[in-house]
Amino acid sequence: MATQSKALIDDLKWRGLFSQSTDEAALIQALSKPTTLYIGFDPTAPSLHVGNLVVLLALRRFQLAGHIPIALVGGATGLIGDPSGKNEERSLNTTDVVAAWVERIRVQVSKYLDFNAKDNAAIVANNLDWTSPLSAIEFLRDVGKHFSVNQMLAKDSVSSRLEAGGISYTEFSYQVLQSFDFLELFRRHNCTLQLGGSDQWGNITAGLDLIRRVESGSAHALTIPLLAKADGSKFGKTAGGAIWLDPEMTSPYAFFQYWLNTDDKDVINFLKVFSFKSREEIEALEKSHSENPGAREAHRALARELTSLVHSAEICDRVEAAARALFGQGELSELDEATLTAALAELPRTTVKSSEPIPTWVDLLVATGVVDSKSAARRIVKEGGAYLNNAKISGEDFAPSKSDFLCGKYAVLRKGKRDLAAVELL
Repeated sequence: MATQSKALIDDLKWRGLFSQSTDEAALIQALSKPTTLYIGFDPTAPSLHVGNLVVLLALRRFQLAGHIPIALVGGATGLIGDPSGKNEERSLNTTDVVAAWVERIRVQVSKYLDFNAKDNAAIVANNLDWTSPLSAIEFLRDVGKHFSVNQMLAKDSVSSRLEAGGISYTEFSYQVLQSFDFLELFRRHNCTLQLGGSDQWGNITAGLDLIRRVESGSAHALTIPLLAKADGSKFGKTAGGAIWLDPEMTSPYAFFQYWLNTDDKDVINFLKVFSFKSREEIEALEKSHSENPGAREAHRALARELTSLVHSAEICDRVEAAARALFGQGELSELDEATLTAALAELPRTTVKSSEPIPTWVDLLVATGVVDSKSAARRIVKEGGAYLNNAKISGEDFAPSKSDFLCGKYAVLRKGKRDLAAVELL
C-alpha cells in the first residue's frame, strides 16, 4: 500500500493541494495503512463557503483512498475565534448562535463523507465535548503548561497581529485550544494526521508538539495552499459576498453561474482542486479548452460537477435549464418560481404595480436601465432584437398583459442575444 499512499500524495501535489508536511517520507509510510485524520471547521457563519470546500473535499479524497476522516466542528473554538488571516479581533457570537451554527455545519460536512463505509466510516466530532468539562485551572495546569509563550509569539498568525496593533488573550489562546483538539483526537480515535490550510501550519505543528510532550506520541501535519484567482482577487468572493454552500444563502443558480463564469485562466486549476475527475479526464478538458475556449466545455464540466455535488444532480439540471431558457434555448414557462427568482436576481430590473396599467415594452426596457432612451429601445424593436419571455416583439407600442408574467410575477425582457432584464409585478 506504500505505492498507493505515494500515489495519493503525488495526486494531491498535481492538483495543487499540497503545501507543507512535517516529514513527507514518514507521512507516505504512515499512509501505507489506514490512517485516521481530521480537519477542523469553526462555526463563524451559518454555513460553510466554497473556500471551506477546498479542504473538505481533500478530506474526502483521503477517505476514498481508504483512510478514516474526522470532520471536527469547533463548538468551542468557534466561541473564541482564530486570529489567522485577520488584522483585527473577531466579533464574538453568543453560545446559542454558535450552537445553532455548529448543527448546521455538522449537517453540511456530513454530505461529503461516507458514514457507512465498512472499514473506514467517517466521524463528525465537536470539540466542545472535551473542552467544556474542563475548568480554567485544569486547562491551564494540564494543557497550558506545555506551551512556551516565546514560541507562540513567533507563530505567523500571532506575530502578524502584533505588528498590526495587538491581539487579545482570547484569540492568543486559540492555538492552545486547537492543539488540545489534536491531542484529544489522538487519544480518542488514534488520529495521527491533521489537514488544514497553509495559514494553519503554526497551530497544527503546536498540536504535534503537545502530543509528543503529553503522550510521547508522534503524528503528522499536511497543509493545503490557500486558493487564489489568477487575477489576484480573493477566491470565493463576488460583488454580493461569499459563495455559500447553503442554498438559502447562495442560490443553486448563482452557485452554478459562479463556476460557469470562472476566468479562463483559473478553470483548469479549479477542476484539479474541486473535481473528482481523473488526471486523464482533466487533461482532456485542458486540451479541449486550449483548442476551443469559446466552447467552454471545461467551465460547464466544473459547474455541473460542483453543483451536483453540493446541491444534487436534479437541481443542477434545473438551474442549467433555467440558464438556457433565459437566452431562448428553453421554455421559461417550465421553470418553478424559486429557480426563476434566483435566475433573475442579478439582472437589471424594474417593478410595476398590478393596480396600474402596464407600460409598453419600450418604457419597461428604459426603466430597467438597459438602454438610456426610448429612441434606443424603439430602434431595437425595429431591428428585430426585442423579446418578451423569449417571444419577439414586433410593435413599438406593445405592452405586456398580466398573463404574460411568469408565475404571475415576472417578465423577462431581452435585447438581442445577450442583454437581459426583469420586470416584477407587485
